Amino acid sequence: MMTPFLSNLSGLQHFWGPVANWGLPLAAIADFKKDPELISGNMTAALSVYSLLFMRFAWMVQPRNYLLFACHATNEMAQLTQGYRFIQFHHLGGKDTKTITADKQEELKVPLDPKA
Repeated sequence: MMTPFLSNLSGLQHFWGPVANWGLPLAAIADFKKDPELISGNMTAALSVYSLLFMRFAWMVQPRNYLLFACHATNEMAQLTQGYRFIQFHHLGGKDTKTITADKQEELKVPLDPKA
């Protein structure tokens, strides 16, 4: 015979699991401000596939887990954005643009010494 507390624990996993899982998309969204040079293409691809699989799981399980689905849909969008930033930087000339911009900044520096 299960106590009311133990029988209620099975319902809690459908709430606290997705709540804890929100750390993934929140971290990816926070990384939008960071340099795209730091993005791992392999990890971004893995997290994108992971979120696609769990979106399907959250939709197919009965009862449907909308909180988990929303979490992984948000993570999927964040990972696709990170993937775009990775491809833009490493394969479509973003790295070259960064180098040119840094060189121009060196040329435009104003000396701090008024006599120089």
